[in-house]
Parts: sequence; C-alpha cells; structure tokens
Amino acid sequence: MLSTQEALDAVLAAAHPLDARETVDTLAANGRVLVADVVATLDVPPMDTSAMDGYAVRTADLTGDATVLPVSQRIPAGHAPDPLASGTAARIFTGAPVPPGADAVVMQEQCEAREDGTVVIRHAPEAGEFVNRQGADIRRDSVVLAAGTRLRAQSLGLAASVGIAKLQVARRLRVAVFFTGDELTMPGEPLRAGSIYNSNRFVLRSLLENLGCEMTDYGIVPDNLAATRAILRDAARGNDLIITSGGVSVGEEDHVKPAVEAEGRLNLWQIALKPGKPLAYGEVNRMGGGTAHFIGLPGNPVSSFVTFLLFVRPFILRLQGVTDVTPRRIAMRADFTQKKADRRNEFVRARLNDQGGLDAFANQSSAVLTSTVWGDGLIDNPPGHRIEAGQTVAFLPFSDLLY
Repeated sequence: MLSTQEALDAVLAAAHPLDARETVDTLAANGRVLVADVVATLDVPPMDTSAMDGYAVRTADLTGDATVLPVSQRIPAGHAPDPLASGTAARIFTGAPVPPGADAVVMQEQCEAREDGTVVIRHAPEAGEFVNRQGADIRRDSVVLAAGTRLRAQSLGLAASVGIAKLQVARRLRVAVFFTGDELTMPGEPLRAGSIYNSNRFVLRSLLENLGCEMTDYGIVPDNLAATRAILRDAARGNDLIITSGGVSVGEEDHVKPAVEAEGRLNLWQIALKPGKPLAYGEVNRMGGGTAHFIGLPGNPVSSFVTFLLFVRPFILRLQGVTDVTPRRIAMRADFTQKKADRRNEFVRARLNDQGGLDAFANQSSAVLTSTVWGDGLIDNPPGHRIEAGQTVAFLPFSDLLY
C-alpha cells in the first residue's frame, strides 16, 4: 500500500490544470480560480485621505496646547476640496480627500468647535498623522491577485477596489458522480430489509457544490459489472472527472474496480490510510479519444468524507489551476490518550475544547458519520504512533477543508 503522501503526490501529478477559460463579471466570480494576474489600474487610496473625522491642518500653524483657527471649508467623503488656506483648518470626515496644503488631521475628540466658525485645536500632531497616503495600500501596475488564486469575498473586494469589473477564470470543472450498492435507498423511500439510506450522495454533492463544480448525478447504480461499465462510458463523454462511492474494495459485489480496468486503467489503489484504505485513482477512456479522470471513494460514509477532503479536494483545485492546495496543519495539544497505535496513517476526528486543546470522538469507526458533525477537524496521526495526552499533534480544521 502507498503512504498517504505518496498517494497524494501521485494523484496531484496527474492533475493538469484545464486549458479552458472564460471572462466573468467580478460580482459573479466568487469561488472561481483566476487564470490571469489582476493588475491595479490605480493607486489605492487614489489620493491622500483622512483616517478620522476631525480637522485637516497645517502643522506649522499650530502653536502650544491650544490653537484657535477659523474653519475655511467642510470636506465630506466623495467631495473634492479646495487648497487649505494658511492659518485655517478644514472640517473633514473619514475617507475624504485631504486638501492640498494640509499635512495632518486632528481627530474631533481633540478639538472644540465654536459657534463663531472657529475651532480650538488641543493637540499638536506630527506631519502625516491620521492621513492615509496615496498608494499606501496598493500601487498602480502592481499585481494584487495572482493567477492560480481561488477567489473569496475579500479577493473580489480587492479586485473591485482597483476598478476591475471582469475577471478571467478557469471554466467550471465538470464532474459525474454515482453510487454503487443494492443496499442503498434514498430518504423518503421505504427502507427495505437490509437497506440503508444513501448519505454519501448528500455529502459528496454538497462538497462538489462548495468547490464550484458542474455536476452530473447518475444516482444509485445496480451492483453489476455491465451497468457500472455503461455508466462509466456515458460519464466519460462529457465530464472531466468521474467520482464513485463504494465498489472499490475486494468483495465479489465490488464492481467499480474491474469496470474501470475494463473501460480504462487503474493507476492507484489502496492506501495505508485510516479511514479510507480502498481509495482508487485511474482514467476512463472516451469514445473518439481522450480520457476522463476517475476517483473511486470507499463506501463507508466517514471514509468517503475523509478521502474526499484529503485527495479529491486538492485534485479538483489543481485541475482548476489553484497553485497552493496544501491544507493548514495547526500544532495543537491533544487532551486525550489513544488506546493503541495503528499501522496506517490515521486521521482522528477531533473537536476543540474550552481549554484550548483537542478532544477525540469516542467512536472512530468509519461508519460513524456523527463524528464528522461533532468534530471541528482531523488530527493527522502518523503510522505506528499512539497519541498521549499533552502531546502536540497536527490538526487540520474542517473550516479549511470544506470549501
């Protein structure tokens, strides 16, 4: 069996970014991946602006602890000021342009406005005080977002701040999914003897939606080789990636593995991972040439969930052109002791506690989906290592892995 890292390296080596790109409105680009750098069209801020509500002044006009100056103008945000006359102050508001001639802003709490149109300045500022200088945040012609960035809310705000109305992004990944197992039943249908509800369909579809994929859902496929091969052929025609759940183990009713080998090839199978040992990667041939990527996930719900986060998510992001697909590993204290070490790389479902440490879910079975709702993330525990209370462990938060 391959180690987790060896398997991930092999999968990512096959994930060549898509060539297709499209131009979309910046307002509609959330979650998409840039294929071209975003270059600033102007300085930000585009002029010197006030960081406070107060009074714009010339520092040379201020003497002693209290200086009385006439107020020569009022400058709200969005209004162009006149030059500041020597020996006067300008009433100014946060974000408003600092008038030419002024070199500082005194916040209003340090000033006293009088009814005769003058103001008492009770603070002697240094030059530049409470002035946001032109270009202090962004310089014109600088790269503000690099190609390969997955766009978030703040990324779109940054693009908008430099006047970018449209962005070049990778096209959405087309993913086909299907689920194998005669025992699977959809919620809302009667639960037959020996059947279970198909929770994996809901989990995987939601995870793919979070990653912005276009999805073709073939639903539940009967447990036979011919049906599995037929779906694989159909799915390969119009999709970049085929994901299955179940049928990749070694049982007589596990037909996905032989179906992929018949319709293409299997490049990787079985990983020294807990949960998720029977993960498979390969390619399915397209009629007329070319291939679609294939990833077969285990059928157990936690195994399916964990292997998606560890392998499918970075694979999809790399296909979309994201450059950095490595999740954060946060060093944290374990507040529990494991009963025994496992020979495989184990990913322990854990939750943050009020003492700043981590508690482990009591039942780490691959069938216990409640552990994924209870937990805040996964502890990456190396093979053969038994976690002792007080040890520092590597924690992967779900907040970084689900989107």
